[in-house]
Amino acid sequence: MLPQNPTSPQATPRLIVDAMLGRLAKWLRLAGYDTRYWRDGSDTDLIAAAQAEERLIITRDRQLAGRRGVRAVLVMAETLDEQIAEVRGQLSGNPQPFSRCPECNEPLESLSHSEARELVPPYVWHTQSEFHRCPGCGRVYWKGTHWPAVQARLETPTPLSPAAE
Repeated sequence: MLPQNPTSPQATPRLIVDAMLGRLAKWLRLAGYDTRYWRDGSDTDLIAAAQAEERLIITRDRQLAGRRGVRAVLVMAETLDEQIAEVRGQLSGNPQPFSRCPECNEPLESLSHSEARELVPPYVWHTQSEFHRCPGCGRVYWKGTHWPAVQARLETPTPLSPAAE
């Protein structure tokens, strides 16, 4: 379901993902979307938070998505890969992948090689040259062995892209 009040085509929307889609929230963050994960609270509180923070609701709840005046994307897909493709196919903007912490949503900051030395395992420090740190939770990120799989999952064609046809 397309948002009832679509965001500007130039703007990358800020998102709020309901409790049914926690794994999707993490992957939308990896894709570069500012994504708040709503774990607790009523639908009324979720709507109020979305409106106050100018966020688009991502949900599997048909009733919530169908409420008058609610800007929401209704996720119909079952698998995570299909959900990522479905949602990204309905969003505007050009997010910067790998720019947000997948755990807490804070924008990542560059970390120099020397600063990373005491924060990562020795083998990682010797084999990697680029590091990022989350100022919120302190986690450190680098392009490890999982990197190609993460990149491939995020580059999956969306349902609206020509490559998916």
